[in-house]
Amino acid sequence: MLVAVTVASSALLTLPFGVLVDRFNRRNLLVAGIVLWSLAMIWCGLATSYKVLFAARLALGIVMAIGSPAIASLVGDCFHASERGRIYGYIISGELIGVAIGFLMSGNVAALSWRAPFEVLAVLGLILAWMIARKLPEPRRGGRGRLEPQADKPVQNDVRIREVVRDHGIEPDASLVLREDPSRMRIWDAVKYILSLPSYRMLIVASALGYFYFTGLRTFVVVFMRSHFHLAQTSSSSFVVVVGLGAIAGVLVTGLFADRLVKKGRVAARMQVGAWAYILAVVMLIPAMLLPNLAAAAPFMFVAAGGLGGAFPPVDAARLDVMHSRLWGRAEGVRSTIVYLAQAASPPLFGWLSALLGGGRGGALLGSAGAAGAHTGGGNMDMTFVVMLAVLLAAGIVLLIGAKGYPRDVATAMASERATKGAKQNA
Repeated sequence: MLVAVTVASSALLTLPFGVLVDRFNRRNLLVAGIVLWSLAMIWCGLATSYKVLFAARLALGIVMAIGSPAIASLVGDCFHASERGRIYGYIISGELIGVAIGFLMSGNVAALSWRAPFEVLAVLGLILAWMIARKLPEPRRGGRGRLEPQADKPVQNDVRIREVVRDHGIEPDASLVLREDPSRMRIWDAVKYILSLPSYRMLIVASALGYFYFTGLRTFVVVFMRSHFHLAQTSSSSFVVVVGLGAIAGVLVTGLFADRLVKKGRVAARMQVGAWAYILAVVMLIPAMLLPNLAAAAPFMFVAAGGLGGAFPPVDAARLDVMHSRLWGRAEGVRSTIVYLAQAASPPLFGWLSALLGGGRGGALLGSAGAAGAHTGGGNMDMTFVVMLAVLLAAGIVLLIGAKGYPRDVATAMASERATKGAKQNA
């Protein structure tokens, strides 16, 4: 419930924060969010009861809601469209490295006191806020890319995805081309328009399904490691960190790979690469969860982590491609609201399915009596993870379907940018 309430509270305010991101200084909003996050962490560390801790986690989730819309909008205006997959690879690898450090550091610091990790993380948050305030400039809006003074000058050998769309002669959907500045749209009109874009709907659904599985896996993977492979808590956490290196490798490779395919004229490459990364994760996770021997399962886990993590960068970049730059914050708010709700539902549903399966005998499918005997307590998590792979497979299929309409939505975003810019100049 502590995990779920944090994510659920984020879902409630991500869209309103997205409105602020589209209208006010994003750097200042991000700094304020991190400072408030740090204060909420201090509150968690000072909690005197479960109720107080619950309320602190609720506040923590609320201030977390600012991060996703602000970062998406900043990435869109700081970097060229053709390199955003690679940039998102760096950003998500940073998130994964942070998770790994959190696993290792919090476990060791908690030996002093369960309150200590909260206070340490609060201090790190305040340092980060200070660095962003000092070092991160607010880029000019408009999705032109780059922070340098030569922002309007094309980078040598850089082929933007919108240029590829134009060269292919792809026509926009005239009914979805914006004619007026979207920053002035009422929030529900903006939400209606965002959800009217076919490929963006598919991207939202795929993201929600992918994060649903990822959250359940992250929540219960240590339980699985302890019961299935008979590892101690410390050994399980350390091995999870090692497997996480596969996810980091995946996010660094797929974003760059998708960018290169786009430069070669594969317009829908970002959605396609994300789809096949999910499908690869499904194929690799089946033996990873069912093999009774850790040494045999480890390579499958490593590759599966690469596929699961590798789906995120190209998909994140694709979301910016199909949306008017003045809607990036609200579009990310809409997506994040649905994704956060999926994440909030994930731990309870994974736990419920695990209890429902009860004494499942995943290891017995491989004829291993030893593995089958291990399925007590948390030992049925292997079959839970395998059954839930249907969700991850659905995410891949949804992306492949959405890829068909993606080029036209990119063309629509291009036409909207031109139309609204012309209307603004005439006004």
